[in-house]
Amino acid sequence: MTVIFESIVPIFLLVLIGVFLRRARFLDQAIWPGLEQFGYFVLFPSLLFSTLAQANFSGLTPDATALASIGSIVTMSALVLALWPLLKARGVSAPAFTSVFQTATRWNGFMALAIADKLYGHTGLSMIALIMTLIIIPINFFNIGVLVWFGGQSRGFGTFALRIISNPLIVASVAGIIVNLAGIPVYGPVMTTIDMLAKASLSLGLVMVGAGLKIGDALRPKPVTLIGVGLKLILMPVFMVGFALAFGIGGNALMAIALGAAVPTAMNGYLLAKQMGGDAPLYAAIATVQTVVSFFTIPMVLGVTAYFVSG
Repeated sequence: MTVIFESIVPIFLLVLIGVFLRRARFLDQAIWPGLEQFGYFVLFPSLLFSTLAQANFSGLTPDATALASIGSIVTMSALVLALWPLLKARGVSAPAFTSVFQTATRWNGFMALAIADKLYGHTGLSMIALIMTLIIIPINFFNIGVLVWFGGQSRGFGTFALRIISNPLIVASVAGIIVNLAGIPVYGPVMTTIDMLAKASLSLGLVMVGAGLKIGDALRPKPVTLIGVGLKLILMPVFMVGFALAFGIGGNALMAIALGAAVPTAMNGYLLAKQMGGDAPLYAAIATVQTVVSFFTIPMVLGVTAYFVSG
């Protein structure tokens, strides 16, 4: 519990800093739209490019880990899409649905890395990094596709395809993979600059979530907020651990996969919602509640998974 607490508290504190700064009188409120665009077009693409350009792809084949990771993401995406008619009938808007979809399928890989390092050492770190590498492209493709489709924009194939391939997150991810696989050298100081931008994206993303948060939405969560929490923190671990067991994964590798599934949603989805017509306040509320609830659900998921590991 101490390890989980120490990993979650900094994230929650940065969100609270965003809440405070948004309401502080000494800041010009005109700063926020510019910061959102800076994060969306510069910082988060830098994070994706840096991660994929420097990832270790050796041994990355369509093995059990890939099947379990990608299979669970595809399954969750299909399930949430299948819920749309029901949610729509209950008054959930299309922008709100995109935030439910994003918060159900995205996961905070950096929180997972922090916890894995303390719990499982190098094995845990390697497994989380492997999962991150495998699912970055599928997750962003699915989420951007849903935002385009449900965002009230043109659904023509040409427009849809253009929005996908021109999205800065997709462009950065593809560029990072090409640089990595083709062995294209990146001048050291340039790569260092990109890495520095990538690190800045994490803290800024959390602050921006807090800045967009409506306290009442988090303290008195709506039913749709709780749906996002349940899908990510309960159902996603069931899917991912279930796939992993089905493909014969066990030991610390299974524990690391369970941890990756159990962490709350990634914060970069908030800026994506802001820029592409999603319900950003709802995303912030779901992300905040997930972060708090995950303090209790992560130990539960790891405890149940440990039971399967022990046989």
